[in-house]
Amino acid sequence: MDAQVERSQQTTTLISQAHVLEGGVGWHRAVFEEIASRLADPDFPCVFSRNAYRKQLLKFVFVESAGSAGMRHLAEALTEYVDLSRTWDGQLDTAYPLVVMFSAEAVTARTVGEYHSFGWQVLQELHRLDPAPWPDDVGQDPDSETWSMCFNGMPLFCNMSNPAHRNRRSRNLGKYFTLVINPRERFDVFAGDTPSGRKVRANIRKRIRRYDGMQHSPQLGSYGGGALEWFQYGLIDENTERNGLCPFQPQTAIETNRKS
Repeated sequence: MDAQVERSQQTTTLISQAHVLEGGVGWHRAVFEEIASRLADPDFPCVFSRNAYRKQLLKFVFVESAGSAGMRHLAEALTEYVDLSRTWDGQLDTAYPLVVMFSAEAVTARTVGEYHSFGWQVLQELHRLDPAPWPDDVGQDPDSETWSMCFNGMPLFCNMSNPAHRNRRSRNLGKYFTLVINPRERFDVFAGDTPSGRKVRANIRKRIRRYDGMQHSPQLGSYGGGALEWFQYGLIDENTERNGLCPFQPQTAIETNRKS
């Protein structure tokens, strides 16, 4: 890759799948090849991700460090991604997933729990940097069934994938910590609580059983149907019951804690 292309990858926030394929180097290229090897596998459970990969719809952002510069870069990219997503025409072939990759230097985690902890720190920092208020119709308490991570005024679903997963292979996209982000509404359109949506979810969960060699997580569910979103962002490696509090705190709770 020539110097001009290399400089463009260092300064551009959102990078197209085609751009990474044609000019990615170093760990950026390694990331792409690992993800490509999984999404090219016909057995990979998420049919939406496989379709996006085949149609070269993936958008990438590479985060070099977990410091303030890296988080500002990610916030800028996510702002750009949400703006792009607002123009969505409702068709599957124009639905661009965002793949956020963190360098090995940015993450010191070793276990699934540690990777999840890092992921929640990232989402908390994005919340702090959010340029828009939280939408009125989305719950701010993660233990509410109407909660969803929001940024720039848009509800999002954030899939945390990491290399520590051994049993849940479908949440392991390679040796780098990954956030796969999609607007919440796309799941409601294609896999919502409708006859066609339930059929899609049943098919994906059947594929998960085959790919992971285990039943799908009992925490998986549909939005607003009683299942907690935050459990589904970072799935644990075993099919066991979960409890505990979500690490994410809305800005209002942070401000209240500071005053008390």
